[in-house]
Amino acid sequence: MSKAKARFQLVVVAAGRSRRMGQAGGERKPFLPLAGATVLAHACRALARSPRVGGVVVVTHAEDLARTDRLLRACGLDIPHACVEGGPERIDSVRLGAAVELEGCTHVAVHDAARPCVSAEALERLFDAAERGASLLAVPVADTLKRETETGATGETVSRHGLWSAQTPQVFPAARFRELLQRALDEGYRPTDDAALWERYEGPVQLVAGDPTNLKITYPEDLAVAERIMEERTGAAGLRVGTGFD
Repeated sequence: MSKAKARFQLVVVAAGRSRRMGQAGGERKPFLPLAGATVLAHACRALARSPRVGGVVVVTHAEDLARTDRLLRACGLDIPHACVEGGPERIDSVRLGAAVELEGCTHVAVHDAARPCVSAEALERLFDAAERGASLLAVPVADTLKRETETGATGETVSRHGLWSAQTPQVFPAARFRELLQRALDEGYRPTDDAALWERYEGPVQLVAGDPTNLKITYPEDLAVAERIMEERTGAAGLRVGTGFD
């Protein structure tokens, strides 16, 4: 009998504070307009297109629960989806999202809501690798790295050989990942990266080639870049229905 294929539950973290968006009018990143919808709507749609995704759980602020639920309904997702309140730090939000156990899902894949441009091709590479163990999308570091001195000058040039920039999704076997999230809570371990949690308790996580277009929207100018990526992929009229706006 052949081994059953993995089924992935996506936990989309949308409970950040968006402090670095600055002049974006005070709106949190997941609800900023992008290519006719919202950042969060695009992220959820991109993930849900894979037939290997069994459901999506969005973790958001308490005051955003109602509009997040409306957004998910407006996206027209034909897979199970839910939204839950996040916690004080990212690791808490991941734990709360992973605690929602969707039927038939064997793995948890954690994704930043602020990465709306993840491609179908990158997801398939990631899910293939996750059949063999914990995996994450990443891209090799391309820029020259400098270490700063206390005076703000360059101290040394750091070799970028073997260095990768981590992206999301990051995928883990569901049952063990939930156990480690609870263990980290009990021990007061507060990683900002989910792969760091797995590395601490289980060991290495497989690097899977991501895509530079899977950018994380951090600053206002990143929205313009994401808009161009969307237009190149879908055309100016792409994804203009079921907007995910309130």
